Amino acid sequence: MEVENKLKAMGLELPTPGNPPPGRAGAVQVGNILFVGGHTAGPDHAGKLGDSITVEKAYEAARGACLSCLADVKLAIGDLDRVKQVVKVFGMVNALPNFKQHPSVINGFSDLMVEVFGDKGRGARSAVG
Repeated sequence: MEVENKLKAMGLELPTPGNPPPGRAGAVQVGNILFVGGHTAGPDHAGKLGDSITVEKAYEAARGACLSCLADVKLAIGDLDRVKQVVKVFGMVNALPNFKQHPSVINGFSDLMVEVFGDKGRGARSAVG
């Protein structure tokens, strides 16, 4: 419960795990590797970057998506302390064509992973829009 205690100390809590559409899974474990499906911060963060949404607000939305992801990881493996390494983060940003700060947004997800897991929260990352 070390990871969850860290989250609690940060004033954060895991949301209820997602409910994937029929025929899909929120996470699939193959051997010792867990593949986790996409997550959003929810309908409160709808919109396009470069229009009505600021980079700062989108950064916070990415942190929310990270918490949703962690909730599904916990559901799949039972205990977040079992995470040995974040291997890959693939972040997709809903933005206008001229928006170029995708990495700054996905930093919200990546930064929280490092805050929670330390160095084992650093994985390879892609940020696209």
